[in-house]
Amino acid sequence: MIKKIKLLPIVLFVIITSCSSSDDGAGAVLPTPIPNTAPTAVNTLNYPTADLLCIDSNVNFQWAAATDADGDTINYRLTIALDRNQTNIVEQLTTTSTNQTVSLQPGIAYYWNVIAFDSQDEATASPTYAFYTESEGQSNYAPFAASLNAPELEASIDAGTVTLDWTGSDVDTTDTLTYDLYFGETTNPSITQTDVSTSTFNVTTVAATTYFWRVDTKDGNGVKTIGQEWSFSTN
Repeated sequence: MIKKIKLLPIVLFVIITSCSSSDDGAGAVLPTPIPNTAPTAVNTLNYPTADLLCIDSNVNFQWAAATDADGDTINYRLTIALDRNQTNIVEQLTTTSTNQTVSLQPGIAYYWNVIAFDSQDEATASPTYAFYTESEGQSNYAPFAASLNAPELEASIDAGTVTLDWTGSDVDTTDTLTYDLYFGETTNPSITQTDVSTSTFNVTTVAATTYFWRVDTKDGNGVKTIGQEWSFSTN
């Protein structure tokens, strides 16, 4: 009996030691994941160029390649719409190429851009360019919708006098463009000034207010293109 009692602590020690050693790997540190870098933006749209009149409705869109610091495969999302904000999309497709042919309707103003992306992230959109597809027998084309310069869309700026700044364009380069300006504190604002001959206009604002504005573009033949609604807020 005495010999058996002396062996018991040794057996318990072995069991306890074995249990302790089995827990040593529980706190293993996992490797830190490598962050993904989004591709660079497509900074050049080669064709159609800005405000171009395309004589063929089968348009071969071409743009500069983006780069990816991680060496990932880059995809491009080509979007063609009927408005600068690209809410009324007529064609959207994805490709790994830097060109794509799309069949469009004649006599229509289109707006296009390209976004580069990899499997995890996307870059910012390229600039948005406007172009027309030629229509047989059409001698005058409506102006393009005005493009926003300042204040930036949904920007927060200081209250006071604010200069609204935009750009108008027309494939009929001899046309003289004028603008109707809408400005107010609600969506679908009321008209503020008609027949503005410049592409800037000063407005007075107060603090802590959101403003909405729109510019309609007219050519010398009285053809009008309704602009997109923009907004900004004051501090």
